[in-house]
Amino acid sequence: MMIMKKSNEVSVLAPVAGHVLPLAAVQDPVFAAEQTGPGFGVQPTAGQIMAPVSGRVTLVAATKHAIGIVMPTGLAVLIHLGIDTVVLNGAPFVLHVQVGDEVAAGALVADMDLAAVEQAHKLTTVLVIVTNEQKALASLTLLPLTKSIAAGDVAAIAHLAVATTESATVTSSANHAATYYPALATAIIANVGGQQNINSVIHCMTRLRFYLKDEALAHDSVIANLDDVIDVAKAGGQYQVVIGLGVNDVFDAVLAQLEPEFADDEPVPSAKQESNEVNWLSRVRGGASDVIGVMTASMIPVIGILAGSGILKGILAALTGFNVLTVTGGTYMVLNAVADATFYFLPVVLGFTAAKKLGSDPIVLAIVGAILIYPSLITAAGKSATAQITFLGVPTHLMSYSASVFPMIVAAWLGTYVERGLKYVIPLYLRSVFIPIVEALILAVVVLVIVGPLITILSKDLANGLVSVYNFSPALSGLVIGSLYQTMVIFGLHWGIIPIVINDIATNGHSYLNAILSITMVAQGGAVLAVFLKTRDRHLKEISLAAAISAFCGITEPALYGVNLKYKRVFIVASIASGLGGLLTGLLRVNNYALSGSLIGFPAFITPGVGIGTNFYGYLISHYGTLVLATTLVYLFGFSDKRLGSKTNLRADQ
Repeated sequence: MMIMKKSNEVSVLAPVAGHVLPLAAVQDPVFAAEQTGPGFGVQPTAGQIMAPVSGRVTLVAATKHAIGIVMPTGLAVLIHLGIDTVVLNGAPFVLHVQVGDEVAAGALVADMDLAAVEQAHKLTTVLVIVTNEQKALASLTLLPLTKSIAAGDVAAIAHLAVATTESATVTSSANHAATYYPALATAIIANVGGQQNINSVIHCMTRLRFYLKDEALAHDSVIANLDDVIDVAKAGGQYQVVIGLGVNDVFDAVLAQLEPEFADDEPVPSAKQESNEVNWLSRVRGGASDVIGVMTASMIPVIGILAGSGILKGILAALTGFNVLTVTGGTYMVLNAVADATFYFLPVVLGFTAAKKLGSDPIVLAIVGAILIYPSLITAAGKSATAQITFLGVPTHLMSYSASVFPMIVAAWLGTYVERGLKYVIPLYLRSVFIPIVEALILAVVVLVIVGPLITILSKDLANGLVSVYNFSPALSGLVIGSLYQTMVIFGLHWGIIPIVINDIATNGHSYLNAILSITMVAQGGAVLAVFLKTRDRHLKEISLAAAISAFCGITEPALYGVNLKYKRVFIVASIASGLGGLLTGLLRVNNYALSGSLIGFPAFITPGVGIGTNFYGYLISHYGTLVLATTLVYLFGFSDKRLGSKTNLRADQ
């Protein structure tokens, strides 16, 4: 029976026996990010599905994988059986309710064949989602459960908002569907590339699933910003428009504007059968866009603290440069730990956030990040004598993964396939112990033995090539390095240049290369400063200003992943300005005398024993010239608030 706490509290029961999971641990990025509403998951050990609350059954999926219940208070609860099980067409499910039935909490509503779901290589996780949070829910509290739970046991407490009547809700929904959804459907069809770009469309309980001819023609940001659209997701060859429980109405409205054959139980592939140059280029562009999208989405949660850490590092550099602090002093060590920890442990944090984005296990990927920066491996990688090791007889070159991004994105992407394969071969009763450690082992080995050495080889070859270009022509080298260096940073290919810079400074006392690298930081900072000056979006202004200051302090990650890559034209224009700034730096033969740069590192351009002279003036001309150039070009050509998309209020009279 449902347990009532206070007058505004309702006990939400576990719909099935098993292990309760917070949504963040669910292997689906849309559900995990609570884009369809708050709730929880249960990893089932049995197949009998119970009603988590009392109310009327208002929705039953044609594919039997989802049931919607509305309580008398108006709270709408969705029971979702498995992950991505809509494609199974109801085969593993037997329903015991239909639309209009009144059910009591704890009553049997469905049976789920767990073995059949697993044989289809789908996850059996059962989800309980509150789909009308804004109207009926103040908060949902998941109980602190440490062991398996039985079906019908209390799993969470729903704290209700102002009560609404069911009849009012139903009436409002009917009017909304009649006057609103056709306009929304028109907007969605237009922005997925029009009817001519649609092969077919199906839907599950929360998403429209389009099979498109060319996903590059879809306007993601416009669709995601339409009222009643929660988000856009891409998976399994599908272009998914996440809507929530209103998806049935939207699907009907979409189909009414298309031909009937577009609703196909066996959708055609999204890619054209013929292989031509345009399609190949579209796939490459789409793949690159997906990689950048995952990187930026994974970095967004830590952009704020990265920017703050970069600013603190810049302040510390200035304080030590003017001998206010010493690097051996206690004050410096504590402040430096605060400033540097986010960068040092970035693979751990990124493992968690990238896994949530891609649908792999966040905890396992965080552990993989910790393995990559394990102290003994970091120490060995820093010494040429120990950087070359063998793992099970395979020669392996160790590299430092602190502050790295791309290797963890690769690991999180591979994690989705590794988990799926392990669940196929490891018995259910052994999974909780063996899947996490085996997955961590496989992913860590792949990165250490394959990804890392490959990056090392490519970065060394690139570095040697760039040094050869510099020896041939400093100006040409400045143009090439200035244009490409921040792209190399994104993929971790810049590590081959850093040792050359360090060796130059240690051996010769100066580095022309580091002066060019410094220019690239200023250009990215100038680009994001232009966004700050031009945008009217308050949140983007806050991010942009902090990222600009961080870049001027020598840390470009907040600018790169928080703004510039997200709005790709900003990054492209910034790279052009960076290349021109590098060309100017090479022409002026600007030199650098310490492992520091950007605007905060100006003391590193004062020639030792000479003081402020020709080299420092060259620094001022090249760096502040690049700043003005990057800011101006991005302001004029690289960014507009139109790139943010806008909330579109669709009314019947539009």
